Amino acid sequence: MRQLVLTGAAVAVGVAFLVLSVGGAGALVQSYEQSAAADVGTAPVQVATPGGDPLPAGTAARAAKVPQVTAVAERLTGHANVLTPAGRPLDDRALVTSVAADPALRWQRLDSGAWPERAGEIVLDRDSAARVGAGVGDTVRLTKAAGGTADVRLTGLLDTSASQALGSQPAIGVPYAQTATYATGLRATHLDLAVRPGADALAVAKDVKKELGTGVTARTHAGAVEEAKQNGKSMYAIVLTAALSFVLIAMAVARMVVTNTFSVVLAQRARQLALLRCIGTDRDQVRRIIRRQGLMLGVLASAAGLAAGAGACALGTALLNGLADLGPIEISLMPGRWTFILGGLFGVLLTLWAVRKPAKAASAVAPVAALAASGAAKLPEPGSRALREVVSVLMLVAGAALLTLGALGGSPMSLLAVTLGAILTFFAVLRYARYVLPPFVALIGLALRRPFGTVGRLSVQQLRANAGRTSAAASAMLVGVTVAVSAVTAIGVTKGGLEEMLTSRMPAVFALDTDTDRVPADAVTALRAEPGLTVAPVRTAVLTVDGRRTVVATADPAALNPGAEGVTEARALKDGEALALGGRDGSLSVKTGTPAGGPAGTPAGGSAGTPAGGSAGTPGGGSAGTPAGGPEAAPVRLTVVGGGGSALPLSLFPEATVYVNGATLDRLAPGGAARTSTVLVNPADGTGHDAARAAVDRALAAHPDIRIADTGSDATLVRSMLDRLMLVVTVLLGFSMAIAALGVAATLMLTVEERTREFGMLRAIGLAGDQLRRMLTLESVLLALSGALAGTLLGLVYGTLAARSVMGSRVSPLEVLASSGGTALTVLGILAATVLTGVAASVLPARRVRRMVVVDALRAA
Repeated sequence: MRQLVLTGAAVAVGVAFLVLSVGGAGALVQSYEQSAAADVGTAPVQVATPGGDPLPAGTAARAAKVPQVTAVAERLTGHANVLTPAGRPLDDRALVTSVAADPALRWQRLDSGAWPERAGEIVLDRDSAARVGAGVGDTVRLTKAAGGTADVRLTGLLDTSASQALGSQPAIGVPYAQTATYATGLRATHLDLAVRPGADALAVAKDVKKELGTGVTARTHAGAVEEAKQNGKSMYAIVLTAALSFVLIAMAVARMVVTNTFSVVLAQRARQLALLRCIGTDRDQVRRIIRRQGLMLGVLASAAGLAAGAGACALGTALLNGLADLGPIEISLMPGRWTFILGGLFGVLLTLWAVRKPAKAASAVAPVAALAASGAAKLPEPGSRALREVVSVLMLVAGAALLTLGALGGSPMSLLAVTLGAILTFFAVLRYARYVLPPFVALIGLALRRPFGTVGRLSVQQLRANAGRTSAAASAMLVGVTVAVSAVTAIGVTKGGLEEMLTSRMPAVFALDTDTDRVPADAVTALRAEPGLTVAPVRTAVLTVDGRRTVVATADPAALNPGAEGVTEARALKDGEALALGGRDGSLSVKTGTPAGGPAGTPAGGSAGTPAGGSAGTPGGGSAGTPAGGPEAAPVRLTVVGGGGSALPLSLFPEATVYVNGATLDRLAPGGAARTSTVLVNPADGTGHDAARAAVDRALAAHPDIRIADTGSDATLVRSMLDRLMLVVTVLLGFSMAIAALGVAATLMLTVEERTREFGMLRAIGLAGDQLRRMLTLESVLLALSGALAGTLLGLVYGTLAARSVMGSRVSPLEVLASSGGTALTVLGILAATVLTGVAASVLPARRVRRMVVVDALRAA
């Protein structure tokens, strides 16, 4: 068992990783559930609609009539803009929430300061207050629902760190009576009810439900908390599945380490096993002996892993709750007892499974092998070699076909095809590892011969002479690095592709965003007066297309980014032609005029707009649509060009599904029925992003209600999210590489015993102890680096093909990967970590070799 200590450590690391992963998944779900429960508040009874729709008018008044109800507070929500000192709104629209007059019914949490009590007082979330440079007691400027702005006093700061409702956007809290002053789109989403002391909250909830009838739900506080936690159950399944996928990779590497170690140990004991067969031990007895050793190793290693996992969970819990700013949330990384029971059982069963093949091979040693010279006996390979070759070839061919199909296809099943193809080809590569990895060793060895001389040549020769053992030890590192590089490459290529789409493939860098989906004419005029900007107003009209209410849009394609999808087709569009979303083809039947209701559900008329599409003399938005009940003109037929499925309408305006040129829209929506719903802005030639943004802010200084959507900011957000994902994946897969390192160290330790006489001879002919230590260190680095290089090549291929299957023809993954410094640096970091892993794995074996006594080594059998 002394020879298997490092192998047991590999199993222990895998079991500890399993415990920590399950605990981490549980902690993540705990934080989600507690944040959802925190938004419930403290009211004894709450009323809401099942789908989150607004409550019917008069609901609060009817609930107040229920006996035992002493107070009712409506939760009103809407939207407003928080202005910076320069007078421009934050890019994110703020959520306005009402602060109840009764302190017992307030569901928000105050971080510092005081609650707003009077008109002209508000509270803000900490992040928004910092962005506008305001502190408690300072003056903040907000937009008003009726237009214009108002200066208000900041009485306190909201704690939104644990809120799902308020944590993702700027949040404003205002007294209930003042909510309508600032918020647009105001609606009531919940009722918080106070009850008489001693009243049964459940009975009151039933009475409230009976009074309000169908369409609403009335729950006690405990029932509302339980309802808020429901989504956590499905989230736990998703998070746990993702975490366990990394655990399975780590445990697969651990299995390879156990199998390889037992194979080496039993090969060294082949003559002893043959002697046992000579004295009457049958095959089943040999297998039972080895399995018993595997069982003992699995039990001890799993117990150590469970203890290490529990310690890591306890330490992580203390650090998170003590150092992290979690607000009212308290989490624990410590999983339940079933996790420890199943985790330990999994470690034991994995070890028994890993020793099955070596045990079968050891039981097949013939008794006549006892007559062989010491060390000459070998373990036979069980099973049919021809069958293994056929299966490996079939897996390789089928996997390559699936990889090709997935990379070239554009269907939703493409990623699945690439995944299955990668699995099949990877198992085939593992089967042929003894032929694949030694050439990598020789290639790396060429670079070591000059700086390390004789020591470098001896290291390469030893590894190439024992190709089976080399491939078995390096295969564990091959698995970890292949998965790590695949994930890093796929994320990096996807990040580059999304950045490219957000920056160079969108029709504009900036887009104007208003609550009414209507941009005033003077705002467009001010933008056009800025010399550093190219301005493209987007006009829309709601028309009946093929019997359905449809938003039709137009803009001047000459002012749009020529690289954006659909812009080239738009520039060639003729009167009577259209680009359509959703794969429509052939022709469209359009009724002219505008039905009641615009894109945002407002009257069709709009404020004055500007001509778009380059049609001179076209009037802008008007105030009247086609009168209801007027004479109905004959439908107009539009020819859909470009094969259908153009994304241009959606990229111009979120609700648009059809694009036409300016002249066609004027004919379809006459009399000024079309309106300017947004304006797209690009920097002019020679103007940088920051300068263009400053020009847009100057032009819109008189319009604090108009926000600016910046694709550059969106790209930064996407990059940040994917960088964090890449970091998490790399750290999780680091456990697999640590287990592989233990496998390399275990292999070297076993070879030290097997090569004792060889080391004695080398010392006798003049090789110094430091040279032997360097030789073993080089062997360890070569083992780790050969598996890492092969894994890197496979990972680059798999990751690129996976990203290609998702991104399709919109991005060239290889080009993005070549220009993605973050991905390249991460891959280089993985290779550097592999070298360090090899050096660390050689410390114990090299130390043992250096302490060898030459005479004793030469005397070894």
